Amino acid sequence: MRKAIVALLAICCLAPLLTSCNDYETYGEKKDKERKAIRQFLADSSFVVITESQFHANGNVTDVNKREFVYMDNSGIYMQIVHKGCGTPLQDGENSDLLVRFLEVCLMDTTVFYNDSNPYDVDVMNVKRQGNTFTAAFTSGAWASSSYGETVPEGLLIPLSYLNMGRPRSAEDHIAKVRLIVPHTRGHIIASRYVYPYYYEISFQRKIDLMN
Repeated sequence: MRKAIVALLAICCLAPLLTSCNDYETYGEKKDKERKAIRQFLADSSFVVITESQFHANGNVTDVNKREFVYMDNSGIYMQIVHKGCGTPLQDGENSDLLVRFLEVCLMDTTVFYNDSNPYDVDVMNVKRQGNTFTAAFTSGAWASSSYGETVPEGLLIPLSYLNMGRPRSAEDHIAKVRLIVPHTRGHIIASRYVYPYYYEISFQRKIDLMN
């Protein structure tokens, strides 16, 4: 699926690059381009957007076979839960290290950043939960070493409320995995600076669970 996504984005992003003729764009114009890029990506990928109320009514799951993405009203992100994961959710008051593998694709210029091609390439994210609020920082790995800095953007933390964190112990078990479209308002420093939306495929697993 990654090759198809990247190829699709390369085609879709040629038009704005070729037609842009202004040396300066207002913030409003940049936001308009961002919204158009997201809509184009959803349409070209044949993703079906459902409402947050539909998502909750369906038990906080999305149907991958129907290519469903839920639009989260408060954050503006689009989310598809591929696997809810085995084990248990992060608990209120918990501070835990998670192993994270990710693919990131910029929807505006098709820049790709990832750490999921090698089983030994894994980032470590320290997450704290207080009520329904999650804060996190990457403590090691590709993200922590990048220009993004250690702080985890809000858009990547929103799925944690709906996922379990554990280690597969049978053929039926899966680690948590989501696909996201994150607008610049919930993204990292580069997304915010240039008003760029990003597509993600991310998996999460409790680090401590590997020793149990």
